[in-house]
Amino acid sequence: MPDVATVVARRLHEAGCRFAFGIPGGEVLHLIDALERAGIRFVLCKHENAGGFMAEGSYHATGAPAVVVATVGPGVANLVNAVADAYLDRVPMIVLTGCVDAADTVGFTHQILDHRALLAPVVKAGFTLVPEAAGAMVDKALAIATDPRPGPVHLDVPIRVARAEASGPVPRRATPAPVGPAAGAELDAARALLRASRRPIAVAGLDILARPETAARVASFLERFEIPLITTYKAKGVLPEDHPLALGAAGLSPRADAVLLPLLGRSDCVLLLGYDPVEMRAGWRDPWPAGAPVIELASVPNTHYVHQARHAFVCDIGAGCEALGRDLTRSGPWPAGEIEEARRVLAAAFPADEAWGPAAVIDTARRVWPEDGLATVDTGAHRILLSQIWRCARPHTLLQSTGLCTMGCALPLAIGHALARGGEPVLAFTGDAGLEMVLGELATARDLALPVVVVVFVDEALALIELKQRGGRYAVRGTTFGGTDLAAVAEAMGGHGVTVCDRDGLAAAITEGRRRHGFTLIACPIGARAYDGRF
Repeated sequence: MPDVATVVARRLHEAGCRFAFGIPGGEVLHLIDALERAGIRFVLCKHENAGGFMAEGSYHATGAPAVVVATVGPGVANLVNAVADAYLDRVPMIVLTGCVDAADTVGFTHQILDHRALLAPVVKAGFTLVPEAAGAMVDKALAIATDPRPGPVHLDVPIRVARAEASGPVPRRATPAPVGPAAGAELDAARALLRASRRPIAVAGLDILARPETAARVASFLERFEIPLITTYKAKGVLPEDHPLALGAAGLSPRADAVLLPLLGRSDCVLLLGYDPVEMRAGWRDPWPAGAPVIELASVPNTHYVHQARHAFVCDIGAGCEALGRDLTRSGPWPAGEIEEARRVLAAAFPADEAWGPAAVIDTARRVWPEDGLATVDTGAHRILLSQIWRCARPHTLLQSTGLCTMGCALPLAIGHALARGGEPVLAFTGDAGLEMVLGELATARDLALPVVVVVFVDEALALIELKQRGGRYAVRGTTFGGTDLAAVAEAMGGHGVTVCDRDGLAAAITEGRRRHGFTLIACPIGARAYDGRF
């Protein structure tokens, strides 16, 4: 019989996992060896938190659950932020941690933490493996992690258990078939509401990303009934954003909300399609009055109370769209060119025609980067602006932290995606503060020889927080810092570094970076207070 670590590794491999990210420690050496023997490559990062985001990047590239590995004590503690991000961003993740055997903890305290208790608030479930049920436990972890609303699941692996013979069966849960709303009066009423509508509008979110076929089914439904679409930042690309029905993304920009929320108010049928409000700013709390004509298709029951709906269905989102639209006809597009005008106003609200500045950086990059190429963006003022300007042709092509909004994610997300796609180039946008949090991962990109192109908005400030300080009439404290020659840092760490101050220079640097064997860092000085009045 194989040992427990081998059973875990083989089951993860069967689930499609090919990479695990983390930092070794004595307590996980046998587990890492088992992963490698099963065909899962262990990738050394410089910090476990970054390893978690690399794992997420691999998930978006392959659809297989993310896998991270951490050793006892500081290893697990370092990982908490990335696991919390996966929890709020609905990322299927298997969190493997080594732990000291229970018997040894009676008379030993060095580095001892209760891993299960530490991670409990930010995982869907947690298990401490035992030899008699290891196979069932890992299958159960995969099932929970990949349920209709995905998330992280923790497996704590005691040292002796990893080496122990696994004596129990390795069951396989049959994947449940997608299920739509049940036939009946509630569905009939929702269909009647959609049939009679003249101004329907849809809001799509994270839950659409859980199944690979869902986005296409939703897009087909929207096109069939000529329903305009708003997405959250993470769901960008459900419709190509140059599509006449696409109204772009909402989440953190009051300027966008000023256009989009009134459309919801005028709509006679608001469709919430896998819309998870975890991504949204406070302006999206109770965005319509009680009893408004709202139909919600969600993967889990609404317990968030950010909004309510007249008709709510817990179902597969694609199957729900099919049930709503079956044998249904309704009359044409919104009247009087209202959607066309909204698209025009939104485009004018986020101009990108400046000679140089943050919008020029985003616009130039979008022009030279392939339409279906992968980009990542870090948290900060630049993310809000970029999420409004950057157009996505399909889902999973702009990766970011939206539920937790954690800094330092863009570079590791890019590394994980590029690695999982066999060295496909990835463009990472970050601020100088976010990059300095994870500078060590440039060495990871170097060691993996990945064509990651890192565009850095250099303003020597925590711009979004500094903007809020000034808006609240506070003194500017703790939000500015000294400059770093980031191009020189990149060169010192084995990559290519360049500083550019104009569109032509940036376009050339990105184009050359896509062809380079190894990472490229492009520092873009944009000056102080460059985001004032932008979003």
